Amino acid sequence: MLSEPRAGRLASWGNALIAGLVSPDDAVLAIVAEDAVHRVEGLPDESAPVGLTLALGRLRALGVTGLRVALPAPGHPLGLSGPPEFNARALEAEEAVVCHGAAFGLVPEVYEAGPEGDVHVEVVWHCLPVREAPPADVPSLGEAERELAEALREATEVLTRLDVAGSGPVAEAAVAAYRARAERGREVLAPGYPPRAVRVLELAQRVGALISLAYENGHGGAVSASEMAARGAALRPVERTARRAQVAAYNSVVEERERGVR
Repeated sequence: MLSEPRAGRLASWGNALIAGLVSPDDAVLAIVAEDAVHRVEGLPDESAPVGLTLALGRLRALGVTGLRVALPAPGHPLGLSGPPEFNARALEAEEAVVCHGAAFGLVPEVYEAGPEGDVHVEVVWHCLPVREAPPADVPSLGEAERELAEALREATEVLTRLDVAGSGPVAEAAVAAYRARAERGREVLAPGYPPRAVRVLELAQRVGALISLAYENGHGGAVSASEMAARGAALRPVERTARRAQVAAYNSVVEERERGVR
């Protein structure tokens, strides 16, 4: 969870584009980020994959008025509404974008291409039909913020108990990278998002960074299989809370628009 999901970039900047707050070129540049190219396959009346600029314009013409994020995990269909075929593809990718206003969803498939030493990443978004229904298990921003505050305390306690927080320069570098990112709040979400959404997403990323440290930087104090299992059991609910908060932040513009706030 140290890196933002591609679905988050697509939904965030796609929503800004739909709202007329950014240009198509700026939106596509932000969505592609460090990847080489993104294409969309399976759009109605398109026999071959098309570029993001054309795809976003076509989705708007088809009635799409907003984009939501789904970050499902086994046993937790977070942000999904069906049908089973779409849910299965999204679960395999661990992320998806669900359109609001038209029954379409987008699931990324990531490819690496090029010779060794010069590998680049290409992404194909598969456009598939979705069920028009409320997304699963997505909290409000207020709920997410309250849950995250408690989750952050729990994650810190677990890390301290397992001595992961002091696990060396790799951990320190990871925390420093998180802090540098958090200071760039203007880059966390695209224009048009409320400040609370930025705050919630930053906190969710911080919790995710701590969880990643617990899993990736040595065993810390967990030296037996049972202790390692206990660590996983303690952190899974925290990770679930952080993912729910991420989805709440990315989806907040659409949710507010539905309630007539915007």
